[in-house]
Amino acid sequence: MDIQRYGPWAVIAGGSEGVGAEFARQLASVGMNLVLLARKEAPLRATADACRAHGVEVRALSVDLLAADAFDRIREVTDDLGVGLFIYNAGANTYRHEFVTGDLDRFQAVIDLNITAQLTLVQHFGALMRERRRGGILLVGSLSGYSGSARISIYSAVKSFCRTFAEGLWLEMRDYDVDVLQLVLGLTRTPAMARAGLKMDTPGLQISEPHEVAAQGLANLANGPVVVVKGWEAAVEKNSGHNRAELLLAARAAATKLLPPPSR
Repeated sequence: MDIQRYGPWAVIAGGSEGVGAEFARQLASVGMNLVLLARKEAPLRATADACRAHGVEVRALSVDLLAADAFDRIREVTDDLGVGLFIYNAGANTYRHEFVTGDLDRFQAVIDLNITAQLTLVQHFGALMRERRRGGILLVGSLSGYSGSARISIYSAVKSFCRTFAEGLWLEMRDYDVDVLQLVLGLTRTPAMARAGLKMDTPGLQISEPHEVAAQGLANLANGPVVVVKGWEAAVEKNSGHNRAELLLAARAAATKLLPPPSR
């Protein structure tokens, strides 16, 4: 990690647990100061304390990124800092439901967390990096963005949007020496996945570990616009194929083994 290029401060949205906490710990271990943003205060405090043990400065803000005052509160704790790295890891799916019978407000929350809040923060920190002509932006993506999925159609769609956005942003920022990367995750062993009820103990199931995912993301900051976590490259290639009906039906059958559909 080049502190001169990406430091001295990194802001991590969704930095309290799972992959976000691993980003924080690995950055702290090489001397990066941190601002950690997350909704849940207890894990946020625990991660902040673990990072401070490396001798770096850490600011932790418990904030709901969908709250009306979220952006103002984030600016209050970052405006006096030299932020050279921004990581957006706050995009877990918060609502599983068939679209036509679902709650539009809850679907909107998925859109706002994955798109609206992300764009607001990327524009803010990205503009500062552009002015200084250095920095990095890492957006955590998902294999879900390569194909539609039943009951998470909105989540899949926003993840597809985010990948295309990252590619365009990469083109815009490269002339200002600001690196942009979308890191595409497959199934990863995180608290969010456990809360969703996924059967992580399914025999033969491929699962990435958070520390490996975070390490790959940080190592590939300069290799954008898109990097797929190791082991999932074939799945991305397959899900980008042209026979969409066949691909979608096969993916749905596989997904049912991990998370059975609700009874009707």
